Amino acid sequence: MDPIAYMERTRRYYAAQGFEKPYQWAHFDDMPFTKPRKPLAESRLALITTASLVPRIETDKRSLVSGFVDDPPKRLYADDLFWDRKATHLDDLNSYFPIDHLKAFTDSGRIGSLAKRFHCLPTEYSQRRTLTIDAPELLRRCREDCADLAMLVPL
Repeated sequence: MDPIAYMERTRRYYAAQGFEKPYQWAHFDDMPFTKPRKPLAESRLALITTASLVPRIETDKRSLVSGFVDDPPKRLYADDLFWDRKATHLDDLNSYFPIDHLKAFTDSGRIGSLAKRFHCLPTEYSQRRTLTIDAPELLRRCREDCADLAMLVPL
């Protein structure tokens, strides 16, 4: 049996949930990225991942959770999300939450510092929720931690 492509699987998932309209992937003609205002060696970086701090099932509500960089998790979870399990796995935490590498870059001076918190923002699959709730709250937390840059490492 041939595997079902990711986008088709997502369309089928939403149809099975009772959504009448097929899932629409986000598309932006104008990207909200800006050039860094200062060199990386002088910047404070916030780390964001789409994995979760706690195990969940598909029907659990997904929400933004933050933790402290000084006490990073030993494991993160994403079994409830759709991702290419043939191309990657969750065994290597630093592949989707590179906290050890970022700390080494901070120690060597390549990065000025890390924000005091990291953020877990599991994929919500709702563009409206992402744009109106999750992204503004994530931005608020990054600004509260005086982050100059944010690094999103999606799974």
